[in-house]
Amino acid sequence: MVNRKILSYFTIDGAPGGNQDDLIEWDMNKGGCGAVTACDVCMFLAGQEKFSSLYPFSTHNISRNDFIKFASIMKPYLSPRYHGIDFLETYICGFYDYLKTTGNNSLLLEGLSGNVRYDVFSEAITSQIDRGFPVPYLMLMHHDPALDDFNWHWFNLAGYEEKDGELRVMTVTYGEFLWFGLRNMWDTGHRRKGGIIRIFERV
Repeated sequence: MVNRKILSYFTIDGAPGGNQDDLIEWDMNKGGCGAVTACDVCMFLAGQEKFSSLYPFSTHNISRNDFIKFASIMKPYLSPRYHGIDFLETYICGFYDYLKTTGNNSLLLEGLSGNVRYDVFSEAITSQIDRGFPVPYLMLMHHDPALDDFNWHWFNLAGYEEKDGELRVMTVTYGEFLWFGLRNMWDTGHRRKGGIIRIFERV
């Protein structure tokens, strides 16, 4: 029995999500991953009328140029910095500041540390995807060389698959979908594990 849920993620020039490599500003190109994940969340949700104010351009055919402009708009709120956006609280505060400028107060953001038990962490991820929200994920250092490209990096999760007791998640970053086992992602081998941002609709 396979339990599988994949969000209908938007594409830009045929590739999923915004690609950090497309950003023209040097600091954003090298360290704008936090802003890119927030842009992706906004572009994804803006396809729904109630969230349309989150993205200032058309969602019917998202262009590379519009994504680049949007990343520049998001930059003051989640700007690259020397140590990166390495705390969930920093990300949440910046994202909230952007949401305020849109006049949309319908979203609630909560951080969940990767230091919680694996079952709590995995349930939070599958629950958010089941509710139709991408999951911004912060990975700090990881012992697995297969995840070197994800060290000190923000990316989104946009799907999961449970099969034979194993949970795999679909990451979105640099215009690519990639699948990884979540338990291995969570088990970084380091004291600080980063974490995820949970997104809820206010009631």
